[in-house]
Amino acid sequence: MFDHPVIQRCQLHKIRNVRDKLPEKLRAETEKRMRAAYHADTVLEAEAALAVLAGELEVRYPGAAASLREGMDETLTVLRPGVPPTLARTLRSTNPIESMISICRDHAVNVKNWKNGQRALRWCAAGMAEAAKQFRRVNGFLHLPKLQAALERHVAPQETTMNCYNENVA
Repeated sequence: MFDHPVIQRCQLHKIRNVRDKLPEKLRAETEKRMRAAYHADTVLEAEAALAVLAGELEVRYPGAAASLREGMDETLTVLRPGVPPTLARTLRSTNPIESMISICRDHAVNVKNWKNGQRALRWCAAGMAEAAKQFRRVNGFLHLPKLQAALERHVAPQETTMNCYNENVA
């Protein structure tokens, strides 16, 4: 599974990046439309809604349109495997991961002499253990086995393609 990563970009940051390139009067409506697209029932509906929005922004606000289009597929990854809405709510944002990284960084901020890689790994592990104390339960955690199965189904065709490619090259 890790040979073929499935990447979900943060929808909250994407909305913020697009908003920052717009005048104040358009920000709320654009955010509303992006959120609606990100909560669409299918990837096709979401792509269509975001493409229409990008097209509307293109003439007067090309920077906002470019920001919206950049990485659009990866902002919709959570819709592809049919992730239940309760679990998707957690997966739409990278904030939990960024919080853990921040806590790890804060934990090791006073270390001045990283003697070797093993020591750095121990400090990182200690920071993650500290961060784990603040973890909350993932919304929709009961659906994690369904997500795992969906990801395995998603990765299987890619592995088959790679195996065929490797056999043809050899």
